[in-house]
Amino acid sequence: MTKRDAGAGRTQPSTSAIEESLGLIKSWEQSHLQRRSLIERVSDAITSFAASGPVLLLHFIVFSGWIVVNSGWIPGVVPFDPIPCPLLTMGVSLEAIFLALFVLASQNRLTRQADMRSQLDLQVNLLAEREMTAVLQLLKDIADHLQVKTELTQDQMDLINKTDVGKLAEEVESEASKDGSPRP
Repeated sequence: MTKRDAGAGRTQPSTSAIEESLGLIKSWEQSHLQRRSLIERVSDAITSFAASGPVLLLHFIVFSGWIVVNSGWIPGVVPFDPIPCPLLTMGVSLEAIFLALFVLASQNRLTRQADMRSQLDLQVNLLAEREMTAVLQLLKDIADHLQVKTELTQDQMDLINKTDVGKLAEEVESEASKDGSPRP
């Protein structure tokens, strides 16, 4: 499953393992996209559309045309929304309000998804930590059984013990509060 990197002497995951991992991530992302509600789908579509180049160009053309027509610069055309363009101001304000709401809805969904990814990362890391603790304990037992002399320090030997996640979280919060970092 792994390949040796001849230059660095490191083991790298095989292409099939990488493809499998990428496939799992893609599948997970697709399932989240498919589970979106109708409102979330509409909100994401509007946000994506509003952030596109053609929409920016369209806004520039419409606003410029509106201002030119209503400033009286075109002979024979009567301004329908004279400067300071209260109709344009109202229209732009309403568009901004609704667009902000759609963007917030999309951001809320993305934040929930990021939180779930973070929880998944935490779970995988905790499982990996438990597995490594078991492997280190097994290796220590084998070394003891074979009476192999090791030069590990007590700190290194303490890695074999199970990590207290609660205590670790408290230490992280304590360090964050010392640094003035915002608390989660």
